[in-house]
Formats: sequence, structure tokens, C-alpha cells
Amino acid sequence: MSEKEKMLNGEDYYPTDEELEHDRKRAKQLCFEYNSTPPDKQETRKSIIKKLFGKAPDDFLIEPNFYCDYGYNIEAGKRFYTNHNCVMLDCCKITFGDYVMVGPNCGFYTALHPLDSETRITLLESAKPITVGHRVWIGGNVTVLPGVSIGDDSVIGAGSVVTKDIPSGVIAAGNPCKILRKIPSKNKNQ
Repeated sequence: MSEKEKMLNGEDYYPTDEELEHDRKRAKQLCFEYNSTPPDKQETRKSIIKKLFGKAPDDFLIEPNFYCDYGYNIEAGKRFYTNHNCVMLDCCKITFGDYVMVGPNCGFYTALHPLDSETRITLLESAKPITVGHRVWIGGNVTVLPGVSIGDDSVIGAGSVVTKDIPSGVIAAGNPCKILRKIPSKNKNQ
């Protein structure tokens, strides 16, 4: 099994592998092109993201600067929006549902490094996927850690560090991020 296959399966792998280094260089080049494209060239920007992402809809907006490790592990739903300075370390899948809004300076980090320093210096690492449901709003300066799922219709408050799963339909905030309350339904029949 290749190091890339191990990475995609969430197993321990070596990111110094030639194929993975090539993939990261490609992603960095595309991010550079994206971030350097003038604001009036939206169609050029969209075409770059469509080359970079595993899945990108026609109706999205990612404000520069944007950075990722591989790109092909990122899937965005309809009307995906992220504000400036988003970082996605996509060693595993990062999946966003439809109508997700991400504030500025947010990070989505799938990479994990060994706690044992002797193992860590070998550069061995692993990754766990991140899943963000539909209609989620993530405030500015939020960090989402490996293996986390955020349920549909939830709101993550600015400055939060999301270390564990967040269910659907709640407001959650803090470090570590905790559920503050349920969001009341607008449908009076529920």
C-alpha cells in the first residue's frame, strides 16, 4: 500500500513520500495562483478551485488568502463561502454541506502527530476526516480539529476550538467548544 493510500485511509504514513510531496507542491502552486489572481477575475479563481478541490459547486466564494495541503480531499456543497485566511490541512477528507459560511482566519486540521517524541521525529503522522453539515455558520478564528463532525444548522461561535463532535441545531462556543443552547425551530408544528 502506498503512503498516499495509507494517508487517505487514516492510517499512519510518511508525508515525506515523493508522491505526497508532489501533490502538496501542486496544491501550493494552485493556492499561490488563486491568492495572486486579481479580484475582478472571479471566473479564473473559480476554475483554479475546481482544479484544486475534490468537489466544488458552481456557486461558491472563497476569499483569498486560502491555503491547503492537497486540495483533492476537500469537498464543498452548494453556496459554500469562506472569508479571508482560511487554512485546510486536508490529509483526510474535509467535507462541507450546502450553504456553509466560514468566518475569517479559520482552520480545519485533519493531521495528527504522535504524542511520543521518538516516534514524532520520524515524521510519521496520521489524519482523521472533518465533516461539516448543511447550513452551518462558523464564526471567525475558529479551529476545527481532526475527526470532528459538526451537525446541520449549527452555529460555532467566534474563537472556538472544536475538539469534539457538535450535534445539529445548536449554538456552541469556547475552548474547548461546548454546546451553549439549542437553536429554536421556526416551524411551530415541530
